Amino acid sequence: MVNEVELEPNERLDDLLTHELYIIQSREVFSFSMDAVLLARFAAVPPRGKIIDLCTGNGVIPLLLTTRTKAAIDAVEIQPRLADMAKRSVEANGLTEQIKIYEGDLREFHKQRQGMYDVVTVNPPYMPAGSGDQNENEHYAMARHERNGTLENIVGACARLVRTGGRVAMVHRPSRLVEIMETMRKWKLEPKRIRFVHPHKDAEANMVLIEALRDGKPDIKLLPPLIVYNEQRQYNEELMRIYYGDKAAGAAMAEARNTEK
Repeated sequence: MVNEVELEPNERLDDLLTHELYIIQSREVFSFSMDAVLLARFAAVPPRGKIIDLCTGNGVIPLLLTTRTKAAIDAVEIQPRLADMAKRSVEANGLTEQIKIYEGDLREFHKQRQGMYDVVTVNPPYMPAGSGDQNENEHYAMARHERNGTLENIVGACARLVRTGGRVAMVHRPSRLVEIMETMRKWKLEPKRIRFVHPHKDAEANMVLIEALRDGKPDIKLLPPLIVYNEQRQYNEELMRIYYGDKAAGAAMAEARNTEK
């Protein structure tokens, strides 16, 4: 049951459709999308320990990670409004003992927490500063463009926060994969697992999930591609299970098959 929480004007409380979780969102700021959900499922997380999520936005990844682990989860967001929304979402779900939201700059946050975490997850801005639409909403621009830290800054922060033998999981654009891997290796993060995400089976990948091991040895696995939509323009079975869990996904797919008959 969701706890009572105060919503600001133009905010809404959305159902995450899994484990009775809810999240505060608003059209005025950048809402979470599929990449965050896929990263929360892709990252290898320990049953317990310490996890940190960087560029957390409104906190969707920490919320989803609580369905997979009892680990303590910290999360960092530089935008005050998004950090506040994330804090209230955590309160709404009664998860304040497991998740701590911090408003801060990842370029500074790591200084007092070096090597503290078993896992770091990050869904960073995909586009370099100065590219794309420069007239968009400020909240959207900060979420999409590297205004508050370059890829180098982000990977460096991940490398400092994670312990030796710990893992860093990231979602990004395939067009920057070479740059990501080169930067990770520079910071002694050895890429171990890569998975490309394709909107359709005949389409180019539009997302890449990558996980690296701190101080690991070279040895990488290229996982099977994840195809989002089937030929009926519905989520594929794996996507349904990622979003809704095995039981709910099975019911939804059965309903879809009955509708087609």
